[in-house]
Amino acid sequence: MPVTVLLVDDEPLVRTGLRAVLEAQPDIEVVGEAADGAAVIPLVRRLRPDVVAMDVRMPLLDGIEATRAVLRMVDDPPKILVVTTFENDEYVYEALRAGADGFLLKRARPAEIVHAVRLVAEGESLLFPASVRRLAAEHGENGGNRAARALLERARLTEREADVLRLMTRGLSNAEIATHLVVGAETVKSHVSAVLAKLGARDRTQAVITAYESGFVAPG
Repeated sequence: MPVTVLLVDDEPLVRTGLRAVLEAQPDIEVVGEAADGAAVIPLVRRLRPDVVAMDVRMPLLDGIEATRAVLRMVDDPPKILVVTTFENDEYVYEALRAGADGFLLKRARPAEIVHAVRLVAEGESLLFPASVRRLAAEHGENGGNRAARALLERARLTEREADVLRLMTRGLSNAEIATHLVVGAETVKSHVSAVLAKLGARDRTQAVITAYESGFVAPG
């Protein structure tokens, strides 16, 4: 089954370019488009895309609020890939904290766009881990650390779960973590699920942000 994608951007040329790049792949299908975040909820409910590629800045409802709305109002929500001009944009970090699974630069090469969609759809690795670390370092001091530390303390991760979280922050996939820890892939998958559940994280991105904001791992 192909990965289905909904494109949400107020610039028609951006939507056209993304559609052309993605539909050139046999395993990706663009199922719809929207020009603003305000149109996302009904389209997601009707089209049930695997991934929403969504501009972070839009006139009526931006990508941050649209992400929150999707996660709050849609059962079994899709993965959300924020599309942005600048990776250090505060909007990008807020979108990630709101629940977006990753971000994509509008100037990205076609191969990078395709890779981002596939990686986010699979959910077994972290998209652009170095950039997420940098964003956490730049924005994590704005009141988030105390809450993140308390959350991590309440989680009471086991030693092995803590090891898995550290490796997740480096962007390693389940298979790479399994190789590093010399355990089976299913064991890693179970540990990852336990980490996400204990942290109340929707996905790896949210868990990694908590890890950096809490001081569990240091950016850099």
